[in-house]
Amino acid sequence: MGRVTAICISEKKGTEKKNVHSARLIANYGIENDAHAGNWHRQVSLISKDRIDEFNEKGAKVEDGAFGENIIVEGIDFKSLPIGTIFKCNDVILELTQIGKECHSHCAIYHRVGDCIMPREGVFAIVKEGGIISEGDELSIVSYGSIGEV
Repeated sequence: MGRVTAICISEKKGTEKKNVHSARLIANYGIENDAHAGNWHRQVSLISKDRIDEFNEKGAKVEDGAFGENIIVEGIDFKSLPIGTIFKCNDVILELTQIGKECHSHCAIYHRVGDCIMPREGVFAIVKEGGIISEGDELSIVSYGSIGEV
């Protein structure tokens, strides 16, 4: 089980996101008012706060949303989970659809510190059931892809 530490959105793709502390997730769409929402397989991005903390310990000093991530969660190592993993937070149900991403043009973080963890640590999900997620909420794993129920 993990704890949500930030919910971030942006008005435009390719920009850092801002922590809005609470957001409405819409089924088959994504986070309300976020540029990456839409009818596709990367409606919501998630990253582990633990990985961000490790990155910052190396001197990166990134803020919430700097990687373009939507939801930061403490206590879950997302990249170790299989595609199809189902998460639940309040009424919201998310399904993991992609692990990592190709970085076509290096972001501002990469240019500043020579590395960016989002391409290898970030994951993407679709919203199966909508609702509200806020900082401090618990995010749990309901099932591990094709492995079965928890």
